[in-house]
Amino acid sequence: MTVSHHAETFFGKRVVEFAYGDELKKSAAVYRLGQEYEADESQVALLDDFLAKTTPATLEALILGAWATASEDDPQAFLDRLVERQPELTELKALFIGDMTSEDCEISWIKQGDYSKLLKTFHGLETLRIRGTDGLVLPAFEHHALRELALETGGLPTKIVRNIQNSTMPALRHLELWLGDDGYGFDGKLGDYIELLRHIRPERLHYLGLRNAQIADELAEHIAQQPWLSSLHTLDLSMGTLGDKGAAALIASPYLAGLKVLDLNHHYISKPLITSLRALPLQLRIDEAQEEDDGDRYVEVSE
Repeated sequence: MTVSHHAETFFGKRVVEFAYGDELKKSAAVYRLGQEYEADESQVALLDDFLAKTTPATLEALILGAWATASEDDPQAFLDRLVERQPELTELKALFIGDMTSEDCEISWIKQGDYSKLLKTFHGLETLRIRGTDGLVLPAFEHHALRELALETGGLPTKIVRNIQNSTMPALRHLELWLGDDGYGFDGKLGDYIELLRHIRPERLHYLGLRNAQIADELAEHIAQQPWLSSLHTLDLSMGTLGDKGAAALIASPYLAGLKVLDLNHHYISKPLITSLRALPLQLRIDEAQEEDDGDRYVEVSE
């Protein structure tokens, strides 16, 4: 399956579309800048047009949606222009780069850019959400304000996971990774995520999302045995291939006492174990079970 909807809210506000030449309505909204396929205007022209119609010094959040040829070109011009104009964007706290549906560009086809300069320049950035990892450069970094990091992918390369593992983010409270499918770039093993969790100190997180995962059962079995599970508010294992093994481990975990929300939407769990999950003293988010295809399970978003 693929991504079918744009974000409707971001950073606590509703999202409004903005295209080159549009008039800007003053409202309490976050704007999603987008280009038509093979648009005439450049990424820089679109961003400059938007900033000319707003007050850059008060801008707190911004979404970059589809760029003109997202399967062929990256958003580097957008990223570099943001860096150039950072002295004007003193209040920018949240960025979502690549908010596209499959009609704009399949998630595994989205070309991404180099975030090194952006992370070094925007010291006040609190939320960074990136969709797509083809060509993504996200080296190990140090950032003291970042509270939320999310990578939405159809297949997450292990080299990116290791760079996150080796980053310094003392303010981090929300970590969300879409692991994806090994046919679209996922090349990880359970051990890679055990190491990630060991390094990022998950006991300080409010939300941990290891979503869209082929190895959801293995992740659940590991997490169920970790004392820090009780310090989380939300554990999100949705969109993946979780089945009875992982569900049984979570049900039997001695560390669920403090967990408030468990999200298991898109799963392969049998009805008896769903009943047991519903009896847990927490808010369970769960839908109808997916059906295996000749014994195969699929993540929700891959291509």
